[in-house]
Amino acid sequence: MNIKIVTEAPAWFLLLCIIAGVAYAGVLYWRERKQNVMSKGLIALLGFLRFLSVSVIAFLLMSPLLKTVFREVEKPVIVIATDHSASIVANKDSAWYNSEFPAQLNDLENTLSENYTVVRYSFGDHFSEGSDSSFSHKETDISQMFDELETRYSDRNLGAVILATDGIYNRGTGPAYAAEWLKSPLFCVALGDTTVKKDALIENVRHNSVAFLGNKFPAEIIVHADKCKGESVNVTVRKGGQIINTQRVTVNEDNFTSTVLCELQATATGIQRYSVNVSSVNGEENTANNNYDFFVEVLDSRQKILVVGAAPHPDIAALKLSIESNDNYQVTTALLNDVPQEISKYNLAILHSIPADNSQAQKLLTDLDAAGIPIWYITGVQARYNLFNARKTGISIEMNGSRPNDCQPVIVKDFPLFSFSENTLSWFQRMPAVQVPFAGFETGNNVSVLLKQRIGTLNTDYPLMAFSEQNGRKTAVFTGEGIWRWRLADFAENGNHESFNEFIGKTIQFLSLIEEKSFFRVAAPNSVPENQRASFDAEVYNRSFELIQNTEVFMDITDEQGRKYNNTFSKTTRAYHLDAPMLPPGEYTWEARTKIGTETFTKSGKFVVTALMAERVVTTANHQLLYNLAATHNGSVVYPKELQRLADLVKGREDIRPVIYNPQKMMDLIQIWWIFAILMGLLTLEWFIRKRNGAY
Repeated sequence: MNIKIVTEAPAWFLLLCIIAGVAYAGVLYWRERKQNVMSKGLIALLGFLRFLSVSVIAFLLMSPLLKTVFREVEKPVIVIATDHSASIVANKDSAWYNSEFPAQLNDLENTLSENYTVVRYSFGDHFSEGSDSSFSHKETDISQMFDELETRYSDRNLGAVILATDGIYNRGTGPAYAAEWLKSPLFCVALGDTTVKKDALIENVRHNSVAFLGNKFPAEIIVHADKCKGESVNVTVRKGGQIINTQRVTVNEDNFTSTVLCELQATATGIQRYSVNVSSVNGEENTANNNYDFFVEVLDSRQKILVVGAAPHPDIAALKLSIESNDNYQVTTALLNDVPQEISKYNLAILHSIPADNSQAQKLLTDLDAAGIPIWYITGVQARYNLFNARKTGISIEMNGSRPNDCQPVIVKDFPLFSFSENTLSWFQRMPAVQVPFAGFETGNNVSVLLKQRIGTLNTDYPLMAFSEQNGRKTAVFTGEGIWRWRLADFAENGNHESFNEFIGKTIQFLSLIEEKSFFRVAAPNSVPENQRASFDAEVYNRSFELIQNTEVFMDITDEQGRKYNNTFSKTTRAYHLDAPMLPPGEYTWEARTKIGTETFTKSGKFVVTALMAERVVTTANHQLLYNLAATHNGSVVYPKELQRLADLVKGREDIRPVIYNPQKMMDLIQIWWIFAILMGLLTLEWFIRKRNGAY
């Protein structure tokens, strides 16, 4: 260790400190010498004490620093990362991996610890420190492991990485890409079995996550078979134990993959469970991957949207095509003389060039008002604006002439109701002009403007698209017509209608959304994978609809066998949150309850925990991946029973060596307590001697 005192002041300032000490002591004790109160030797001692104190204080005023240089030796870090996914034990050596292999890894760690700093990690569907106790992870993400190591060791003396895995990964990016940052040697322990066995399996099922009651929906079943050439298998789909579809597939090659298409009927609402099975073949060892369960949420109906025009117009067709691109909406278009009778069944009405001066328009508006249905007005240049202003939408239009203006949209920053993607925000700036009336516009206080009008090169404050809400009923107003041009321009520019559909879709979603008004609200998932917890959020309101947290929220989760799991929500900043324990695959019902005053409120629902099949689908080890990784990173591959040889390989590397660091530490001398103590001691001793000898 090397210690120095440094300061930013020039070295000759030290002479000034000494001169200051000499001057101070000389002036003070020259007078004492003349008075003959003390002996000359005592005066010299007191003068020296005063000189020393003043000189040190003057030196401290220069803000000197104590510079300490240390010498540190960092051993190389050897990382042992072990794959604990289920595919490791999906072979005949499963007992050895569960019993003997962990002990051999411990011996390897102990051997390397003599010369290196050894750190153990486990990975699979998640990354963790230390060694896992079992091979039970449902997925394998090797890239996450490399990302974690980069975060922890990119600036450390990482000597080598020992990766023990079977090379199978089914989540994350490719390991070769994730390990590009690694400059240290990479040694791989090749686990698992590379033997390709006779196996028929369900590789995947592609299906809708949502379907509507009474509709048919497709399912694509991916069937894979290894070493089954000449065999035939049956692919069966069941629901509630009843066979609803079966097909026979003939395997015509050893590495066989086929897609089986089937059409299913949504016959009941709620989360529906479907089971797919492929029959086993003679000599097949692994039958766990012959079954696959998937879940589809069946909704009672779509949101119904009514589009009514005073006359035929291309805007109506553009709206219909855009809204129908979302399966959650069902669109009905009509003219005023052909409006459906049951208005109350619709969730939103879009009125084009309405209000109009005829009885059909007045009846339609009356029926919509009676049903409390949200309305989106597209005024059109032919609308009757005196009737429109009487609707009190928050926007007033006073005509100044019959000729319309061409205007382009200008997006309003910080629009509060919903947001758009960056592509759509820039898309608005390039849209062609639409026609708006030549008029004066007034906007009410409770109106949120999304788009303003640019007339020529002039940006105005006139609203082009605005939203308002009165008595819980939402309203939107587009103060012109011609949005069909935006749909065509979107396709001409981008080859699709994504930005236009986002604009229409966000508007429809906001207007048709029915906001919950209950005092107790619970947000729950419909589906979670088996390696994750189901998360629930709850909010409790008082009679003034203010969030409160002065009560407890409980939840009971019940499985298919009737077993009940009791849970209590924890309080967050303003609400409640629950992470349920990990549950096995299956269907679950939940009931949440809380008490506000003397009244008890409950909410209930269902969710499913889906089985993860990835570790069952592919069980043949990919040792070629390990050889490629080791070759790229100047390492080698060993097999599980050669771990002692791996220790010798690591010890024999000359590029794995300690690193010597010389870190520096700077400290203000004035912060060192014992320097203050010495100064106080000097001044106190001087004062005591002076007083003891009668000097003042």
